[in-house]
Amino acid sequence: MNIQLEKLELIKKVLETNDESIIESIKSIFKKEKKDWWDNLTEEQKFEIEEGERQIERGDFVVYEDLIKKYR
Repeated sequence: MNIQLEKLELIKKVLETNDESIIESIKSIFKKEKKDWWDNLTEEQKFEIEEGERQIERGDFVVYEDLIKKYR
């Protein structure tokens, strides 16, 4: 199978159709293909990110520039 040829044939079919349901179906396929990076994280990684957000909300963080000043 020549993937480039297959894509060109699909493009041609899409351009020739006036059937909105076909266009919507194709759009739906591509939307399903988009995966949120969050879904690929482990539970531990999600927890760590959420904990970091909670620390920021509490003001429990150090500004990068202040950290650099401290160690220069």
